Amino acid sequence: MAAKDITNSPQADAEATEKRSEELVQAPSQPSDLDSAAVIDYKTLTWWQGGIVLIAETVSLGILSLPSAMATLGLVPGIIMILVMSALTTYSGLMLGEFHRRYPFVQNFGDALEVIGKPIGMGRLFQEIFGWAQVTFQVFVMASHLLTWTICLNTLTNSSTCTIIWAVVGLGVFWVLNLPRTLKYTSWTSLASCLSITLATLMTVGDVGVHRPIGSGSIEAFRTLGFSGAFLAVTNVAIAFASHSCFFSIIGEFKKPEDFPKAIALLQVVDTTLYLIAAVVIYIFVGADVPSPALSASNSISMRKAIWGVAIPTIVIAGVVYAHVAAKYIFVRVFRNSKHQDRRTVLSTAAWFGITFGLWAISMIIAESIPVFNSLLGLVASLFVSWFSYALPGTFWLWMNYGSWFATKRQMAHCFANVFLLITGALLCVVGLWSSIEALAQDEMTKPWTCASNAA
Repeated sequence: MAAKDITNSPQADAEATEKRSEELVQAPSQPSDLDSAAVIDYKTLTWWQGGIVLIAETVSLGILSLPSAMATLGLVPGIIMILVMSALTTYSGLMLGEFHRRYPFVQNFGDALEVIGKPIGMGRLFQEIFGWAQVTFQVFVMASHLLTWTICLNTLTNSSTCTIIWAVVGLGVFWVLNLPRTLKYTSWTSLASCLSITLATLMTVGDVGVHRPIGSGSIEAFRTLGFSGAFLAVTNVAIAFASHSCFFSIIGEFKKPEDFPKAIALLQVVDTTLYLIAAVVIYIFVGADVPSPALSASNSISMRKAIWGVAIPTIVIAGVVYAHVAAKYIFVRVFRNSKHQDRRTVLSTAAWFGITFGLWAISMIIAESIPVFNSLLGLVASLFVSWFSYALPGTFWLWMNYGSWFATKRQMAHCFANVFLLITGALLCVVGLWSSIEALAQDEMTKPWTCASNAA
């Protein structure tokens, strides 16, 4: 019944969009600055370019915490957890693609939840809650990238400058790269990002393999440990696969949105392979004392600097993708139904510059306030990844197929899979949040807003 009620909404939106398009065509005879402004084509991505963007935003900071997570969980549970999370996030990504096929006007989670909330009169409220929750999550991820930037620069320069200064420099670099309003050029820089993290990971694997023979570290197939530490490690594995908050926006820039499953397949093959290689090999050679971020596992200072230098494109570009999606949400909310949304006017350009700068300024404040890499990732995963990558995709399928959950054996399998997604998301949120807060409370060594070095 819910699906039937909402079917009219996309049609109404489509009619409204067509009407607005006609209004743009039927412009006054007197040309204005708005009419002469260049129209922006947002649909510029092929499926493989979209897949590269997905890889760039996914295989970034998450991979850096996986060897440490495996050291916490043990070798066998760590491998199992990576494979399980890979399967769950592949399926949940396909569910988001299915939802977008049915409601192609959806550009973000706010739009998606508005669709679900309309039949019960909660559409507008859901738009506000989940739309801004998506932006908040993406700002936290941006903060993680900015925090990693300061670690990288301190490592490369032997901590020659105050850490806060490096954060300000990073703010400027990230912001400049966010000035384009489409992902067309980001798709090419994302290729550099993919090559960057792959090469940095292989350099780390090769170095620890040469300089740390097997057995030099303490390796455990299984471990007995406290619940809080174990679940924090689980949340770090969960966030390594969790880029779903950007999926709707990226699908919206596909030339052929129906090709999204191909991009998902490319993403999951690449990220799962890299994650297993990095986590297993680095843990086996380094042992229980493997650092997080894992790029610092090298014994040689010069090799460590080389690895961090190679990783710079990944640190930067992945953060830029998240910032683009967050800024786009705010921009569309401000200029929806106006010519400024799709044209390159002075006002729209100034607004885009201001929005992106403001988001990076907020992310810098967060990065300097929570300067603990693992705990920050765990907090982000618990608050947001649990919903965007697990619980909400499951909820979308259950809502779209309400009344036919058990119609066939295939539907029953989908139903149980999506219920499992929903339960997984709830557990990650409640228990993971508690574990992350406890870990932050126990960390007394790292002070916020300090010039002290955080070099790896």
